[in-house]
Amino acid sequence: MPPYSRWIRILRAAARFSFPSFFNPIFPFLSQRHKGTEMDENGIGSTIVDSAIYLHKTLGPGLLETVYEVALARQLEKAGLQVRRQVVVPIEFEGETFEEGFRADLIVENKVIVELKSVEKAHPAHKKQLLTYLRLTNKKLGYLLNFGEALMKNGITRTINGYL
Repeated sequence: MPPYSRWIRILRAAARFSFPSFFNPIFPFLSQRHKGTEMDENGIGSTIVDSAIYLHKTLGPGLLETVYEVALARQLEKAGLQVRRQVVVPIEFEGETFEEGFRADLIVENKVIVELKSVEKAHPAHKKQLLTYLRLTNKKLGYLLNFGEALMKNGITRTINGYL
């Protein structure tokens, strides 16, 4: 193998990775890569996680959920993703529709639900709540992001409804 083949493999792998918008000044072509193209749930998820880690490093833990919600939504919009905040999702029970079923913190590209918390430790009920949200909306992927953790990697929970 030629010595440069290793670099070609690295560059090909980097081209498949979705970089969040904070890379814009350095590599503007990387964060804009998916604008105008359809992303799958995994690509959207990697952008969400990267943006959440960046926010946590920048802002730190312990702020209110709404602060992280606004900042994360803005980061994802800069990355070229469609984000809706505090979306009211109606539920149907025994043939009746209830408009105030629940409010999803963020719905990204109408494919991924993001539930934000800013607590010391995420409770198992939070994870069950996200899975219920996924089932009621027939979405496949959701993230529980707890910005109250000292390290953001410990505050990320990926939840799948069925198969991806």
